[in-house]
Amino acid sequence: MTQPYPLHLDLRGKRVLVVGAGPVGVRRARGVAASGASVSVVALEAPPDFELPVMRRAFEEADVEGCWLVLSCTGAVDEAVAAACGARQIWCVRADDATQSDAWVPAVARLDDVVVSVTAGRDPGRAIGLRDAVALALETGTLPLRRTRPGMGSVALVGGGPGDPGLLTVRGRQLLAEADVVIRDRLAPSVAVGAGVEVVETGKQSHGPSWPQGAIAELMVSRAREGRRVVRLKGGDVHLFARGIEEVAACVDAGIAVEVVPGVTSAFAAPAWAGIPVTAKGITQSVSVVSAHLAPGAAGSTVDWDALARLGGTLVLLMATERLGACAEALMAGGRSASTPVAVVREGTLPTQEVIVSTLGAVAQDAAGLSAPAVVVIGEVVSARLVP
Repeated sequence: MTQPYPLHLDLRGKRVLVVGAGPVGVRRARGVAASGASVSVVALEAPPDFELPVMRRAFEEADVEGCWLVLSCTGAVDEAVAAACGARQIWCVRADDATQSDAWVPAVARLDDVVVSVTAGRDPGRAIGLRDAVALALETGTLPLRRTRPGMGSVALVGGGPGDPGLLTVRGRQLLAEADVVIRDRLAPSVAVGAGVEVVETGKQSHGPSWPQGAIAELMVSRAREGRRVVRLKGGDVHLFARGIEEVAACVDAGIAVEVVPGVTSAFAAPAWAGIPVTAKGITQSVSVVSAHLAPGAAGSTVDWDALARLGGTLVLLMATERLGACAEALMAGGRSASTPVAVVREGTLPTQEVIVSTLGAVAQDAAGLSAPAVVVIGEVVSARLVP
């Protein structure tokens, strides 16, 4: 059994005839026009909003003269159009019966400069289903889309989300599928990468080995200068308490192309996963996110804890597990009630997630010994927690 020969055509400046201006004819005429072809349309009738010029008459054999390609979409005279083309050795696509056509239009998926054409044995429904599956795989990064780029490489700073790999953005997955190098933070999600991809773990820990920020920036730039596609995979969002701007600046200063892909922050995702809305109608109209990597009153701290206590609303603390007692004391000293509801969500969105519900006066004792990473939610929204 012989197989059809797949072929993509460069139609720029070449004459293409479309016979018929019904829904199929209009769609195909617009498609070939978008490819740069010089399109002629012959049809008895055409939609009033159809932007291409139409010769409003019946088809004549002479219409195919000088054409590189003819698309017959009438459902009435397609056989006659195909015969006229065959006599002149012109490729003709019949819309009425693909089994009788010498050429046909595939279902097409496009992503950037990649074009995937699917025919599936001339069964249009099956071809469309396969096309959609391939398009989804390309868009989500399930199907790697690697590009060959000469010269300088690039860097993408990708916010990996709160932990569950399913919460990584579509754009983030695309870039990981294309990456040559992945420079991963300790709190970034565990995501499978392709064979041959270099993975560098650069996790920063308060009590353990850590990569200096300057060394991370130097690694990104050096790998990109080798012509490689670098993904800097960070936990949560790229910029929220994550020093992303320093890494962007390092790329800009080095003349490296850099892309920033925002991520879902654990400040909102972890409470939501635990059934806690950070804002809720009738409860609070504000939410504040604070880094508690320095204790209240510590040298270098710029947080006004008295102002936070007076502000009310929901307060979300990140990096607070080791200083939870000091933070609670500072808020109560500033006027927050000891009975204010508090929730501590450890390893939010992961199968190992733990949730401790307490009060501002008791949380230091109730969450004693709880290890990072954890998100602390303070406010009346904790009382609105719903767990399906």
